[in-house]
Amino acid sequence: MGSTRPAIRDTAQRTGTGKRGAVVAALMLAMALAALDSTIVSTAVPQIVGDLGGFSVFSWLFSGYLLAVTVTLPVYGKLSDTFGRKPVLIAGAAVFLLGSPLCAVAWNMAALIAFRIVQGLGGGALQGTVQTLAADLYPLKERPKIQARLSTVWALSAVAGPGLGGVLAAYADWRWIFLINLPIGAVALWLIARHLHEPGRDRSTTGTRARVDWAGALAVFACGGALLTALVQGGVAWPWLSGPSLALFAAGLALAAVVVLVERRAAEPIIPGWVWRRRTIAAVNLALGALGLLMVAPTVFLPTYAQAVLGLAPVAAGFVLSVWTLSWPVSAALSQHVYRRIGFRNTAMLGIGTAALILLAFLFLPYPGQAWQPTLLMLLLGAALGLFQLPLIIGVQSTVGWSERGTTTASVLFCRQTGQTVGAALFGAVANGVLASRLGGASDLDSVTRALDAGGGAPEATRRAIADAVHAVYLGASCAAALAFLVLLLLAPRRFPVLKEDVPKEDVPTEDTLKEDGR
Repeated sequence: MGSTRPAIRDTAQRTGTGKRGAVVAALMLAMALAALDSTIVSTAVPQIVGDLGGFSVFSWLFSGYLLAVTVTLPVYGKLSDTFGRKPVLIAGAAVFLLGSPLCAVAWNMAALIAFRIVQGLGGGALQGTVQTLAADLYPLKERPKIQARLSTVWALSAVAGPGLGGVLAAYADWRWIFLINLPIGAVALWLIARHLHEPGRDRSTTGTRARVDWAGALAVFACGGALLTALVQGGVAWPWLSGPSLALFAAGLALAAVVVLVERRAAEPIIPGWVWRRRTIAAVNLALGALGLLMVAPTVFLPTYAQAVLGLAPVAAGFVLSVWTLSWPVSAALSQHVYRRIGFRNTAMLGIGTAALILLAFLFLPYPGQAWQPTLLMLLLGAALGLFQLPLIIGVQSTVGWSERGTTTASVLFCRQTGQTVGAALFGAVANGVLASRLGGASDLDSVTRALDAGGGAPEATRRAIADAVHAVYLGASCAAALAFLVLLLLAPRRFPVLKEDVPKEDVPTEDTLKEDGR
């Protein structure tokens, strides 16, 4: 940044909209496509497998989509900074919608997985560009409103998605869970094309044409794909120290070196070095990576705990998990009243510090316990994480101008998604290790889960082993929360160097904070 008093005003003034409400509605619909995707598919898996077969690889319906979304996030972020949000969002939505009817006509599991990856290639644009546009459309003091609406979309999708998927699979056909994307996406595309108007951007002071680092994009995609595949499949499709696992890790590390070389030479790199050189952005990336890590504990392991240890039916077990989607958006919407007083960093530290204690409290629940006990903890955890995540996203978006906001937002989301992938592999290994030590042999959480899904009740020894395994996972999640707290405490500047006037009192940028942030 060339000056400590940037001349770039908030993008709410640079990005015009014919009807901002119509654009917000389009963003919520686009976000709903991404939010509903995994929850609506999960409940239809038995019908899909019964129709197409491929039980041994069905997990790639989710893993393939997640990989495609994760590795394309930084690419779409840079493209949106180069060409604008509108063309990137329209192109991404079009790719996602192209994948939807292809999924609906899939003739076997391999084809369905391939078409899910096509959906994921568009889903990266939906997630990243929607979040960036949310910051573009609203000045800093109003951003909690749009973020609360987007959080509500995720909450409603988490609650309604499984039920809607189950109804369509049971009373219509599983293929309809993909076809319903088409009218939702068509309305979103029409609203964006008609009402979102971005002014022309000065590409450079010399008038040179914007260049896209396609070599860097390909290298990032290949590197991310290799490493994330190794993490997703390691310990599941093959042992961690097997040939395929080691080969993928080796290929990923080699490609990482290629990414560094390519990006250093690129005029407009996909992942610019300033993303990690600026203290604020680097701290937020690492903290939200830890958030992705700890989120695995409840989302992956709590339903099995609720069924096997508490003896709940699948629907009731899902409710125990879903309550955090109720408190999260409420807390996020109210967080502005906190960070306006104590600043973005301190608010986030308050939220993640509380989350660490709540996760740790899970270890002290009585055995077998009552359903209301983990439900209450999940309600409190959602409130704590809402206080943690939203101030960081709003804060970091407010430290950059329009031309860097897409890349910054994408880097944050990329780190959170990567954290979830690492967390699934790490905590899966921890849980399976505890189960094996308690039960002996090759016992793992997947075999226990399949027995529960088939209607088999878990014997007492298995119930206690599952309780111990989930306790170990929650202890690890608490450590991840503590790590996020330390990252913010030691790395993040006390006041975020916000570029907009009329900012929270504790976050007015000064000469010192801008220097501390590496500018």
